[in-house]
Amino acid sequence: MHSLAQEIQGFSAARLRKQTTRVTTVTGEVLTETRRGGRFHAEREGAAACGFVRDSSLDLRVGVIRPFLLLSSQDAAHDIDTLKKLKVTHVLNVAYGVENAFPDLFTYKTVTVLDLPETDITSYFPECFEFINEASQQGGVVLVHCNAGVSRSASVVIGFLMSQEKMTFDEAFGAVKNTRPYIQPNPGFMSQLKTYMLPHKD
Repeated sequence: MHSLAQEIQGFSAARLRKQTTRVTTVTGEVLTETRRGGRFHAEREGAAACGFVRDSSLDLRVGVIRPFLLLSSQDAAHDIDTLKKLKVTHVLNVAYGVENAFPDLFTYKTVTVLDLPETDITSYFPECFEFINEASQQGGVVLVHCNAGVSRSASVVIGFLMSQEKMTFDEAFGAVKNTRPYIQPNPGFMSQLKTYMLPHKD
């Protein structure tokens, strides 16, 4: 007899394996994000693959950035046992096309971000940081995730440490990488983060 947790985990895994998101960017390019057989694959239609392919069977690993701030892939965000074990109360979803799995159990905020170098990731920071701070002030625990927990969500968490704790890019990147070693913001996000919080010359 299967437990409810096993059923949920099995359902989540099956659903994640079939996930495909097709996006038309502001420049008219079509990007397809696909998860097949445990592999995450992003490519522009009609072109060679861009981004990366990462071998990731169900990834339930969670980086504990601060007691109130966690970083993961969508897999952990869809695993009820993981969420309860880590006492998650709020979930910040910065993926594209990833459903919020348990809307009746947690407080969600969805901020749709495309994992493309030309995306202005810093423009999304204020609303993300506001949600994280509100949860923290309420004594909550926020899980930040995208699809793979490598680029978008990692960039948000790095930016948060830079903005709220006045860390340099190197300090914030190092702090996040220590808890989730395989983070890899795309080159555009890396460039934006390196200049984020620097004084701008008129």
